[in-house]
Amino acid sequence: VQLQASGGGSVQPGGSLRLPCAASGSIRSINDMGWYRQAPGNQRELVAGVSSGGRTNYADSVKGRFTISRDNAKNTVYLQMNSLKPEDTAVYYCNADIWSYGSNWYQRSWGRGTLVTVSS
Repeated sequence: VQLQASGGGSVQPGGSLRLPCAASGSIRSINDMGWYRQAPGNQRELVAGVSSGGRTNYADSVKGRFTISRDNAKNTVYLQMNSLKPEDTAVYYCNADIWSYGSNWYQRSWGRGTLVTVSS
């Protein structure tokens, strides 16, 4: 099972980016999915999460600007980031609790990070 994130890049303050993250492999079921980020010198922090039923939660710093969503048919989670600020600059990581065939229960998988740089 793999998680592949993409969509990072450089953007000016006030701009937008959309980060998709697709899970692939021998997947039986996916439970919670989410996005974390880690800025230089900082610990990794939760940005947003979405349950299998569509319930979402957000870090206070991104509420009203970021939207997390998922497409269960595509095993993909998205992070729509609007009104980006320089302090949003970080490496963004997706994760998902995946039950793969051959496993006994859900295991958390992480994708490789994608860099988002917000600068004028």
